Amino acid sequence: MLHPGERSVQRRTGLTAEGLGSAGVRATIPPVAAEFLRQQRLAVIAAADDTGAAWVSVLTGPPGFITAADDRTVIADRLPGAGDPLAGLFDAERQVGMLLIEPASRRRMRANGRAHRDGSRLLIRTEQVYSNCPKYLQTRTYADDVPSEGGTALVTAELTTDQQRWIGTADTFFVGTYAPGLGADASHRGGNPGFVTVAGSRRLTWPDYAGNSMYMTLGNLELEPRCGLLFLDWEHGHALQLTGRARVDWDPERAAGVPGAQRLVDFDVERAVQIAGGIPQRWSFGKYSRFNPA
Repeated sequence: MLHPGERSVQRRTGLTAEGLGSAGVRATIPPVAAEFLRQQRLAVIAAADDTGAAWVSVLTGPPGFITAADDRTVIADRLPGAGDPLAGLFDAERQVGMLLIEPASRRRMRANGRAHRDGSRLLIRTEQVYSNCPKYLQTRTYADDVPSEGGTALVTAELTTDQQRWIGTADTFFVGTYAPGLGADASHRGGNPGFVTVAGSRRLTWPDYAGNSMYMTLGNLELEPRCGLLFLDWEHGHALQLTGRARVDWDPERAAGVPGAQRLVDFDVERAVQIAGGIPQRWSFGKYSRFNPA
């Protein structure tokens, strides 16, 4: 069922709930999704900390490190590590968004619900389970695992010059949003390098391309502007986590200046956490999505 923010965005874009809405979204995990879970090496999770700041993190492991214990329970045999803003937060149950992504095939699914720590595992009670279309997802192939360098974290209130360069050349990032009491969500954004515009050390802008018309990210932002972003250095295992506030700009004239953009999203950075070598997996680039606007 759509929440008020999602309904508001759909009305604003001229869509109606009939035929769109939350079609294909269920609380239970179908067998095909359970099998997909068992095959994955990477899961993106999003949640808000106790101050309401939203963060996005990534869990990695060999195939089988994520499983479905039953048709409403996902178990990840990992927890956010040292230096990660989500480390320790799941000692208490909280809303979580989870994106399971298979870069080589562009297959992906989302499993949102409520999560808590169980020993060294993360348990998610699902409330929304559904698959996504593969648009704007670049292919990457798993290359190797290397020993973690210990997850050294650099915490700043704004982006460094190197971080601005990293973001400005990225072809992929992940965004985490939530609506208090209504759920959290983790989603993917992709495009050709340069699709994220960096306007100094505190402001980013990205285009909102045509998608599945469910508007879970924009719907959450309609109710709660705080969100988190995650940029990965796929080749070297580094992670850049940002938290801040996002605003959707509905001005069609501004969007018309960006190829493929239906609207633009401006994000103001409030804190950045860069973890060097904290992700053991290495991925090699394949090719860009044919849907990426030039």
